[in-house]
Amino acid sequence: MKNYIDVEEKLPILKTLPLSFQHLFAMIGATILVPMLTGLSPSMALFGSGVGTLIYILCTKAKLPAYVGSSFAFIFPMQLASSLYGVNSMLSGIIASGLVYVIVAIIIKYIGVNWLNKLLPSSVVGSVVIVIGLSLAGVAINWAGLNPSYFSKENMSHILLQIPRYKWIIVCLVTLGTGIVGTMYFKGFLGVIPILIAMVTGYVSALIIGAIPEASIKEILNAPWFAIPQFTLPKWNWNAVILMVPVSFVTLAEHIGHVYVTNNIVGRDFTKEPGLHRSILGDGLATCFAGIIGAPPNTTYGENVGVMAITRIYSVWVIGGAGVLAVILSMIGKVTAILKNIPLPVMGGVSIMLFGIIASSGFRVFVEDKVDFSKKKNLILCSVIIVLGIGGAQLDIPVGSVNIKVTGVALATLVGIILNLILPEMGASEE
Repeated sequence: MKNYIDVEEKLPILKTLPLSFQHLFAMIGATILVPMLTGLSPSMALFGSGVGTLIYILCTKAKLPAYVGSSFAFIFPMQLASSLYGVNSMLSGIIASGLVYVIVAIIIKYIGVNWLNKLLPSSVVGSVVIVIGLSLAGVAINWAGLNPSYFSKENMSHILLQIPRYKWIIVCLVTLGTGIVGTMYFKGFLGVIPILIAMVTGYVSALIIGAIPEASIKEILNAPWFAIPQFTLPKWNWNAVILMVPVSFVTLAEHIGHVYVTNNIVGRDFTKEPGLHRSILGDGLATCFAGIIGAPPNTTYGENVGVMAITRIYSVWVIGGAGVLAVILSMIGKVTAILKNIPLPVMGGVSIMLFGIIASSGFRVFVEDKVDFSKKKNLILCSVIIVLGIGGAQLDIPVGSVNIKVTGVALATLVGIILNLILPEMGASEE
């Protein structure tokens, strides 16, 4: 008996809606946080991610389930470009970054992906996937309230500091516990929406014990029911373009990693059908659209990959439903305020489980592809990638009078690719 919903399958609307909301909840925190850190509109980010996801689905012929949302990798160059050249000029850098994706997609279409498979063997892919999941672990722990040093004026507003830490931990444990129990023991339809149930349960528990700031409640009550997102038009600036475009090559590596994660979770090779070039094209066009309307650049979200791994619901129609809901919610001021004020410990409780599942998918790559760690090359690749990615390594690349910072997952991926190309298949003692 089949215990999953495949990519092309359609579910009744009453079942699709809660599943789509689950994906919406999975990405909402990160998608809204990026514009808040870069001076853009959170509601516009929601609108851009929703339309961007629909663009992505169209480009991939509705054969690759992935949600696109605001990219964390661009935060630093976005902040720098905004401060030096203004927000409108910074948006031109986002558009240019999307165009880089489009160009790479065209190259892959005509040259093929064999060269890519040589660049990214299973030892590299699995290691990068592990880093993608574990590099998010600190965020989950901070949001969960399990890191005492996070509770300071430097990290959060005085409003959030008014909430006692023990309340954060209670809400986190309620959310995480509900998610675990739901995943393990819920049957039928309830068994496929444990994340949504955990989010709602956590939100309600936060409200009951007073873990939601009074200011947040007032913001929700005073928010209008209808509010059109604020559009910001781009202004082309070559300096901003030069500053931001290099980062797109970094996020390209992360995008490929997410596709490989999805391959292993769903059990298909999406690099062949619909094709890696279509996935990259969809991401690129979604990012171009974001830059045109004043939203952050988009990227495929590992959080939503984690949701699919838990629920075994791979339907692209569910993902598309999340995109439509994001567009609708971006225009409902009251709902946008509710989503914007989801308690951080609720996000933390869910993220502990989701981010861990992503990392576990990397180990699954090793097992299924039978990566031989008795070979020194595989051992070196895995070791270096994981330590660089999780250890917080950073490389400053000078571009004119400024430096582009390449860190974490991006740096680990690039170093892994370079090492794979220059190291021989066997060490001297193995020949």
